[in-house]
Amino acid sequence: MKILITNDDGIAAPGLSALVKAAARLGEITVVAPKREQSGKSHGINIHDPFEIRRVEYEGAARAYAVDSTPADCVRFAILGLKEQFDLVLSGINRGYNMGEDISYSGTCGALFEAGTQKAKAIAFSAEWNNLEAAVPYVEPVLAFIEKHNLVEKSRLLNVNIPPNAKGIRMTRQGGPYFTDTFEKAGEDTYYQRGYCVHQNNHDLGVDTDATVDGYVTITPLWICRTDTETLEKVSGLSADWE
Repeated sequence: MKILITNDDGIAAPGLSALVKAAARLGEITVVAPKREQSGKSHGINIHDPFEIRRVEYEGAARAYAVDSTPADCVRFAILGLKEQFDLVLSGINRGYNMGEDISYSGTCGALFEAGTQKAKAIAFSAEWNNLEAAVPYVEPVLAFIEKHNLVEKSRLLNVNIPPNAKGIRMTRQGGPYFTDTFEKAGEDTYYQRGYCVHQNNHDLGVDTDATVDGYVTITPLWICRTDTETLEKVSGLSADWE
């Protein structure tokens, strides 16, 4: 099996190394990861300026590249630039959960969505912000669970969040708001965004935010299509023709 591994915390991040080690039994690993942190870059790509892509040594990888751009561009270079097809793309392990509405901002999940755009199967992994080490032992059992149940055959894109001291695994849907921000003045004409949690826990183990906070590894099937199918079904008979 040919495996591509990326992240958004940067090629030197410990979560990337942990994911490479956990995936070693699955096959040959190629690492293509950002040169520097790219958190919050979502599915962004660089289409106007040249950027550095440097081959580097990386323990556990057959080959590795540091890319001075976003996680999505890392996936694009691996597939379009190297002209390779990968059996599986892994992204993470991110330092900080990516769940609920925060998924739309995530560079970790941006790599996942780019993999989907390129017709690849992919899994994103995220852990509690200040407790990455506690998530590492669960990665291999989660990968085994996904293999056992053929989950990437059922849904090509899976988003995994791993809390410390996990009680088990739950299949979930995307929840609502988890973080929001305030703008704080840092100087003349400059501001910081400061995040804070707004999650309201209803202890619904079918929702990624609730189940993760309640101590379960959550696996959420995602997709790149953003059509509101419920509304479209309601208005599907509407049309207009112009003479």
